[in-house]
Amino acid sequence: MAPERQRTIDVRGMHLNLLEWGDPQAPPLLLTHGMWDHARSFAVLAPLLAEHFRVVAMDARGHGDSAWAGAYTWFTDILDTIAVIRSFDRPVLLVGHSKGGGQATDAARAVPERVRKLVNIDGFGPPSLPDDGRPLPRRFAEFLDHHRKLRDDWRPYASLDDLVERRHSQNPRLSRRWLRYFAFHGARAADDGWRWKSDPQMALGFGPWQPEWIGPSYTRLRVPMLALIGSEPDTWGPLPESILAPRLANVPMLERCTIAGAGHFVHIERPIETARVILDYARA
Repeated sequence: MAPERQRTIDVRGMHLNLLEWGDPQAPPLLLTHGMWDHARSFAVLAPLLAEHFRVVAMDARGHGDSAWAGAYTWFTDILDTIAVIRSFDRPVLLVGHSKGGGQATDAARAVPERVRKLVNIDGFGPPSLPDDGRPLPRRFAEFLDHHRKLRDDWRPYASLDDLVERRHSQNPRLSRRWLRYFAFHGARAADDGWRWKSDPQMALGFGPWQPEWIGPSYTRLRVPMLALIGSEPDTWGPLPESILAPRLANVPMLERCTIAGAGHFVHIERPIETARVILDYARA
């Protein structure tokens, strides 16, 4: 379902795009998407939640119809999320997927008084990264040098169908019908073809970092978390239980749920079941 309202919020001189569903006077629920995604990735889940909430989905900086930035850091995205949270007149139910789930968790940790509850949908980080032997200063230098060239290499695709096939090769569990909708709203057409709206400078993530830092950070979370994953192995998750369980063991107030028949994109593959779990958790 198309959003009922669209607006922007200015955060430190840069605009973020927000899409809304539901009664503007209802309790607020904020959705944060994963890397390379955009707010309309929630276009099936959001209307189901909007029966009870004012649902707002944000385009993170460098994604969708939000502005591109000069550089991207994990903490800048968290500050953006906090700015949107603080734009509401009361605490929010915070729901994030993948990268957006990890950043929603850190935002909730930073402003617990502004978050009622947290739902993290398969946003618990990658497994341990292999040690390639490069010293940290060298990794930083190569990371920055590569980023300087990424926008120049952002090639167009000949057609929208080519974008669909590219994303389907990464996420074969998602239907081409869905991905056509996703790509249409996540790309722009020009004379030389179609380009993703996402800023290519995000291609290498957020710089040198260790997944082992994730679990200990959860110990400082002061709001309840629902950890939601799918049952099926997928391109980008879920993590093996041998990695996931020790990380989640650090969460002080934790509930867990697994949606049968879904992979990493739980909210797209099983939106009705996902909405039911979220709404039950919100009412508990």
